[in-house]
Amino acid sequence: MTTQRAIAYIDGYNLYYSRLRGTTYKWLDLVALFREQILKPQLPDVSLNAVKYFTAPAMGKFASHGKNSVTAQNEYHRALIAKYPSEIEIISGYHTAEESLLMAYREPPDKTNRLSVWRIEEKQTDVNIALSIYRDVAQGKADIVVICSNDSDLVPAVKAIQADFPECIVGIVAPLHEPNGNPHRRGNTELEKLAHWTRHYIRDEELAKSQLSDVVPTRKKASRKPPHW
Repeated sequence: MTTQRAIAYIDGYNLYYSRLRGTTYKWLDLVALFREQILKPQLPDVSLNAVKYFTAPAMGKFASHGKNSVTAQNEYHRALIAKYPSEIEIISGYHTAEESLLMAYREPPDKTNRLSVWRIEEKQTDVNIALSIYRDVAQGKADIVVICSNDSDLVPAVKAIQADFPECIVGIVAPLHEPNGNPHRRGNTELEKLAHWTRHYIRDEELAKSQLSDVVPTRKKASRKPPHW
């Protein structure tokens, strides 16, 4: 019997802002998490062949820790690539930042009451995820796609996979706390309806078991876990 092959596609900013921010689990071993804690219990006979991590470079000008946030992100990426050079791929989009006039929060809304704010947007991530999933399945690289995202922008990609490659299994991992941890956040019902199976949250203990070593050797200078992580 041929082992089914899986690829995990991780929306990095969705994972960070919905699950990791405010925790001590940011130095996350993505391969260990998805292979051992998520995929193995769900589909024990499936091989996780690759993890694709979609993100965008931090903008120090707007980050909470300034330039240290940029350094922390770079150290994390170096650690992942050093540990899993043939298994993990980091695909980067970019950010834009521009002035925007938005309505101040009032009830009822007052269209004349506007404030000038910085509007920061992440670009290309959704498109990169969608294209990567479709191309991998079309090229016969994956029998199972595991999508870690809570973003409805990926619904068209999942629909296209199901229409063109009905034999492909689609799993969704919502990057959320357990319900008791954050009852106001819920999984994306549009994605859930399309998936063959859904994981509705990621537990703290699963994240704790899936941490990189504080110091990860690389070909050059070792990558170290940032102090504020």
